[in-house]
Amino acid sequence: MTDAAAVVMKDASRTPPIARIARSTAIVMVLLSVAKMIALVQKLIIVRRFGVGAEWDTFVAANQVPEQLFSLIAGGALTYAFIPVFGGMLTRGDHKAAWRLVSNVMNTVFVVALAVSVVVFIAAPWLVTHVVAPGFSPDSAAQTAGLMRVLLISLLIFSLSGLASGILQTHQHFLLPALSPIVYDLGVLFGAAFLTRRFGVYGIAYGAVIGAAAHLLIQVPGLIAYGMQWRPRLDLRDPDLRGVIRLMIPRAIGLGLLNINLLVAISLASQLGTGAASAYNWGWALMQLPETLIGTAMGVVIFPTLATLSAAGDRVGKRAAMSGALRFILIGTIPAAFLMVLVGRPLIGILQGGAFSASGADAVYVVLQAFAFGLIVHSCVEIVARSFYADKDTVTPLYVALLSAVINFALALTLPGLLGANAVRFSNVTSVFAFGMWPFSYAGVNGLAVANTVAVSVEVLVLLLILRQRWQGINGAVLITTIAKTLAASLAMSAAIVLIGVLLNGHASGLVQAIIKIGIGVIVFFAVAIALRTREFLELPALLRKRVTSVPLPVPLDG
Repeated sequence: MTDAAAVVMKDASRTPPIARIARSTAIVMVLLSVAKMIALVQKLIIVRRFGVGAEWDTFVAANQVPEQLFSLIAGGALTYAFIPVFGGMLTRGDHKAAWRLVSNVMNTVFVVALAVSVVVFIAAPWLVTHVVAPGFSPDSAAQTAGLMRVLLISLLIFSLSGLASGILQTHQHFLLPALSPIVYDLGVLFGAAFLTRRFGVYGIAYGAVIGAAAHLLIQVPGLIAYGMQWRPRLDLRDPDLRGVIRLMIPRAIGLGLLNINLLVAISLASQLGTGAASAYNWGWALMQLPETLIGTAMGVVIFPTLATLSAAGDRVGKRAAMSGALRFILIGTIPAAFLMVLVGRPLIGILQGGAFSASGADAVYVVLQAFAFGLIVHSCVEIVARSFYADKDTVTPLYVALLSAVINFALALTLPGLLGANAVRFSNVTSVFAFGMWPFSYAGVNGLAVANTVAVSVEVLVLLLILRQRWQGINGAVLITTIAKTLAASLAMSAAIVLIGVLLNGHASGLVQAIIKIGIGVIVFFAVAIALRTREFLELPALLRKRVTSVPLPVPLDG
C-alpha cells in the first residue's frame, strides 16, 4: 500500500461508521443509477431492434452459461472468500503476504477460467441443444452456440476484473468498482447501437467483450494507487490460497444452485412458445434495476464492515450493522414493489417503442408483477448471506441455497401449468398477479417468476432464523416495526395511486398518468412514514448534515 493510501485508510477509520457507510452507499447508489440509466437506453435500443422474439431469445440463452461461470469462478464466490482473508492480512500489517496472495489468486483464477472456457467453447452446441435451450430450432440453437463462444471472452476478462473490485473494496474504496459497470454498459450500448447494424445480435456480444475490457482497465489506476504488486506466481500449496479456496468452494456451489434456478427458468420458458424466454428475461432485468440500486449497493458497502466486526468478535456491532442494512433495504424495496405492481405496465411501454407487441409487453408486465415481492427478498438476501460470509461461514448458506433450489425446481415444474390453466378461469378477476391480463400465449410464464420468489423467500427466512440463534438476536423487534410502518406507508401510497388513476382516467396518456402517480405516491409515502415516526426517516436529515471528514477514496486519484 502506498503511504498516501495508508493515510486515507487511517483517516477513514476515524470517520463515524454510520456516516461513512451512508456516504459510501450513496456513492455506489448514484453510480449504479447512472449504470442502470445507460442500461435502460441500451435495452431500449435492443428491444426496438429485436423485440420479444426468437433472435433475442438466442442471446438470452447464450449468456446463461458464461454468466454462471463468472459467478462460480470470478464473481461473488471469489469476492466473498477473498475479502475476509485479504482484509485480515492488511489489518495485521502483513502487506507483502497480502499482495503475494493477490498474485496467486489472480493467476489461479485466470488459468481455471481459461481451461473451463476452452471446454465450453468445444461443447457449446451440445450444451445448447441438451441443457440451455432444448426447445430452440436448429438455426436458433446454432446461433446461440456462436454467441456463447464470443461471450466466453468476457468471462476471461472478468476473471481478473472481479478480483480487482474485491481488492479495492477491501480498502473501503468503492468509486472505481462502482464506475466499472458504467463503462461495461457503455460497451454493450456501443454494440447495440452500432455493431448490430453490421453483425446483428452478434454486435451485442462484441459490445459485451469491449465493455468487459473497459470494466477491468478503469480499475487499474486504483490498484496502482494502493501499491498492488503482481508476480507470475502459481503456488497451489500456498496455505493462504487454500484458505480462500476452502471458503470459495461452498459459495461457488451455492451460486451455482442460484444460477441453476435461472437456467431452469430459461429452459422451461423456451418450451412455452416463442418470446417466453425473452419475456422472463425482461421481467427479471427490470426487477434487477431497483434490486441493484438498493440491495446490491448496500451489500457491497456493508460487507467489509461486517467482516471487520466479525474479525473483532463484536457480535453487538454485527447485529446493529446487519439489521441497519436490512431496514434500509426494507424501506426502499417495499414501496418499490407496490409501484412495480401498480404502474409497471406504462413504464414497460417506454421500452415497447413499437417493437413489443401488445401481448409481449403484457407478458413482461406479468413477469414483473410476479417478481414484485421477489424484489424485497432478493435484496434482503444480499445482506443476510453476507453476514455468514463475514463470519467465514460459506457452508451454512450452501445448505440453505440447496433447499431453495429444490423448492424452485419443484415449483417451476408445476406453477406454469397450474397458473396457465387458471388464466382463463380467472380472466375476469383482478389480483396481485393480474390473472386477467395474461395473454393466453404466454399464460404460465409468470409461474416461473413466482417459483423463484417463493424459493428465495424461504432462503431468507431460514438464514435469518439461524443468524438469530447464532448471534443471540438480530434486533428483530426493530425490524418488525420498520416492516409494519413501511407497509402502512406503502398502502397509503397505493390508495393515492388508485385514486389518481380514477381521477385521470381518459384525461392523460398512460405514461403521463404513471409519472403523476409515482410523484404523488412517493410524496404520500414519505408523509405517512414521517407521520408514523419511522426511525430511519427521522434520522436521515441529521445523517445528511453530518460532516464526513474523509471519504474512502485514494488520494492519488482525488488529489
